[in-house]
Amino acid sequence: MNAIVELRQYTLHPGARDTLVDLFEQELVRGQEAVGITVGGRFRDLDDPDRFVWLRSFPDMTARARALHAFYYGPVWQTHREAANATMLNSDDVLLLRGPGFAAPDAAKPIVATICHPLDVAFADHFEQYLRPRLTAAGAPPQAVHRTEHAENNFPALPVRTGEDVMLWFTAGEATPLPDLSAHLKSAPQQLRLEPVRGRRS
Repeated sequence: MNAIVELRQYTLHPGARDTLVDLFEQELVRGQEAVGITVGGRFRDLDDPDRFVWLRSFPDMTARARALHAFYYGPVWQTHREAANATMLNSDDVLLLRGPGFAAPDAAKPIVATICHPLDVAFADHFEQYLRPRLTAAGAPPQAVHRTEHAENNFPALPVRTGEDVMLWFTAGEATPLPDLSAHLKSAPQQLRLEPVRGRRS
């Protein structure tokens, strides 16, 4: 069953990423899970040393609002928010999605997130009929396909991107070249090359 998923991309102060990663792994993952948030993959962007990418999910929008309120007004965030916010230049690049969520497999491989802006709903059929088989044959089967959730953001203290429709998926390994999709997309696909965080949680 599909969940409500946030894909969050943070732009950080130069040199601050490892500080935030350590804080996530030691305090913030566990603190979110304690209020019912499922924390998925956490990643270093391989092409930007000052970018941190992560996912979290919720059963539905009502659960999202309840869990976010519990976390951000609760003791864990109140204790660590100044340290976390001090690492960040921008934390508003957030896609609100519907899908299965995603946590990186244990294999020590990079992950690629491919983000597309379809021209219309026909791209979903093109993806299933042509693109998915082609990527699978190339050794990069798409995993965890997500699409935009258009429900109103019910925790407005944390902005999300609006006015766009996306489809995204994940693949393991190096980025696989995509065929020409210009007939199906509003703009060229974005591919994020990501290194899963393998941090130690105490």
